[in-house]
Parts: sequence; structure tokens; C-alpha cells
Amino acid sequence: MTNTNDTLHDAKHEAQDVAHDAKDRAKSVVDDVTAQARSVAHDASETLKSEVTSRADAAKGAAAQEVNNVASALRKAAQESRSGSAQERTFGQIADSLADASDAIANKDLGTAISDVGEFARRNPLTFLAGAAFAGFAISRFVKASDRHTIATNEEFMPPRHGNADFDGRA
Repeated sequence: MTNTNDTLHDAKHEAQDVAHDAKDRAKSVVDDVTAQARSVAHDASETLKSEVTSRADAAKGAAAQEVNNVASALRKAAQESRSGSAQERTFGQIADSLADASDAIANKDLGTAISDVGEFARRNPLTFLAGAAFAGFAISRFVKASDRHTIATNEEFMPPRHGNADFDGRA
């Protein structure tokens, strides 16, 4: 009987050791998976930050270019105005301010550029409003021109419609 008790005792200890080893291995696997998940999440976060920064920089560059285009248009309008007139001076001042804003937008990070534009708007409200109006006008012209191009492009691929016929030719 002692032999059977010893065998049962040994089997019980061996089962406990196996269970303990399995528990340790499972914990190790969970720790590895957790570390990998954190690494993947960190990599995804860095990739997302990089993509957002890249797109923000592209948008910032496009905005700076658009502001610069408006400034150029204002300079041209100033040159075409009567020399020494109020319009010439006003357009020239607005153009210079917008050119400075364009440089600031292009050469600074997005947060600093937005802060600087806000500060500029507080210091020069009339110039800012005039520039915003001109920029709005330029953007609306750009959008209208883009819409016309899109409509013209889409019409090239549309089948002709006659009367009340559906696309498959039924009336």
C-alpha cells in the first residue's frame, strides 16, 4: 500500500509541476503577445503621426502657395492702380502682409503657423479680413473651375440620353 501511496504522491507532485510549468509558459506567451501588441500599437501610432504630419505639411504648403498667389494678384492690382492712389497703397500693404503670412506658414510647423495667423489677425484685423475675403474669392474661383472640369470630364463618359429614355434605352 505504501508503494501505491508513494506512486500517487509522486504522480500528484508531477501533475503539480506540469501544471506549474504550463502556467509559467502560458504567462510567458501572454507577456510576449502583450509586448508584441504594444510594439505594433506603437509602430501604428508612429506611422499615423508621420502620415498626419506629412499631410499637414502638404496642406500647409498648399495654403502658403495659395496665400502667396493672392498676394501676387494684389501686387498686380496695385501696379495697375493709379500711382499714389489709396487703392495702390492698400493693395500693396495687403499684398506685403499676405506675403509675410505666406512665408510664416511655409516656414513654421502647423501649430505655430495657426497661432501666428491668429496673432496677425488680432494685430491687423482689417488687413486680415481683406486678405481672407480675397482668399475666399480665389478659392471659390478655383472650386468653380474644378467643378466645370469635373463635369466636362464626366460628360465625356456618359451615354447620350434622348427624351425620357433610361440608360438601357427603354422609354
